[in-house]
Amino acid sequence: MTTNRLQLVREEMTHSNLDFLLVTDPSNRQWISGFTGSSGIVLISKQAAYIATDSRYWIQAQQQCPDFELVKTAGASTAVTTKLVEKISDASHFGYEPENLTMKQYQDWTNIISSMDWKDIPNFIPTPSIINKLRMSKDNHEITSLMKAVEIADAGMKHAFQIIKPGMTEKALAWEIQKYVIENGADSLSFNTIVAGGEWGALPHARPRNVALKNESGVVIDMGVKVNGYCSDLTRTFFLGTPTDKFKEVYDVVLTAQMMSIERIEAGMTGSEAHEIAASVISEMGYGNYFGHGLGHGVGIDVHEAPRLSPTSDTILENGHVFTIEPGVYLPDWGGVRIEDQCLMEAGKVRSLTKSPKLDLEIGVTDD
Repeated sequence: MTTNRLQLVREEMTHSNLDFLLVTDPSNRQWISGFTGSSGIVLISKQAAYIATDSRYWIQAQQQCPDFELVKTAGASTAVTTKLVEKISDASHFGYEPENLTMKQYQDWTNIISSMDWKDIPNFIPTPSIINKLRMSKDNHEITSLMKAVEIADAGMKHAFQIIKPGMTEKALAWEIQKYVIENGADSLSFNTIVAGGEWGALPHARPRNVALKNESGVVIDMGVKVNGYCSDLTRTFFLGTPTDKFKEVYDVVLTAQMMSIERIEAGMTGSEAHEIAASVISEMGYGNYFGHGLGHGVGIDVHEAPRLSPTSDTILENGHVFTIEPGVYLPDWGGVRIEDQCLMEAGKVRSLTKSPKLDLEIGVTDD
C-alpha cells in the first residue's frame, strides 16, 4: 500500500519539479509511511524514502514502514535535521509542508542546508497540497476502515437513545457513549463526544456540562470513533418528550436541507456549490442567519480534513471523497439542531454511510 502511495507522491513531486519532499504533518506521515508514532519526520526523494525517529519508535518504525529506511536519531530537532540532510545528494528543489513546520524547525533546516557543501544550495519550497490532495481520494482499504468506524458510531448513537432520560447529566451521557464505543470495537475517539441539551445546543462545539438534561427539551449529540486509524463523525438531534411546534419546524428545515444536499450533490461540483444547496434551503425557509458554518468536511485519518464543503471552497468533489453533510440551525437562548451523516462520493453521486435514523426516533424520545 505504501509503495503505491510513494509512487503517487513521486509523480506529484515530478509535476512540482521537486527533488525531495519533507513530510512533517503527522497525518500525512501516517498516510505515506504507515507510521503511527507521535514523533517522526519523513523525507522522500525520487529514489529513496526515509523515516527519522528516536529510540522509542525504532522497532515500531521498522515494523510499520518496511518501504522506508530508518534514520535513528536522539530526538532533538537539530539532530534530526542534520541526519536527514546527510541523506540528500545534490538537489535544487526541496519541498516542505509550511503548515506543520515551526519557525524554529524551518530555521534549523535552512541554516543546516545553507552550511553544507553544495554545488548549488537547494531552494526550500513550500508545498502544502501534495499529500493533502492525494489523501482526499480514499482507496478500498481506507473505505473499509471508515465504514467500520461509522458502524460503531451508529451503534453508539443507538445506545445513547436507549439509555438517555431526563435527569441524566450531559457529562454522564457523553461518558456512557464513549465507554460503549470503546468496549464495542473502537480503537479510540475521533474527538470528545458532544452532548448539548436545551439552549446549550446553540453552540455547535458545545462541551458537555455537569447539568441535567430536561424533559421537553432538545438534545444534540455529536460523536465519532477511530478504527484502524480512520475516523467517523455523526450528529443527531432529538427531543426528550413530545416535540414542540418550534422544534419540529427547525428540525424540518435542517432535515430538508440535509436530504436535498445528499440528493443533489454530484461529482464535479465545488465545495462551495455543494454548500450552497443547503444554505439556500435554510435561507428560503427563514433561518439563513442561523447557519454559520460550512456544510461539511472531509473525514479520514483526521476527523476534519479536505475536501471542505464551505462558502469559500473551490475544491472539486470527486469519486472516492468521503465527507460529512451536516447543516445546522442555531438559535441563541433556544438551542440548535444539527443532522450529520458521513458520506461517500461514488459513481458521481453521494451515498450516506451513516445508518442512524433521523426521522421518528430523533424527535420522539420519551422520558419512560
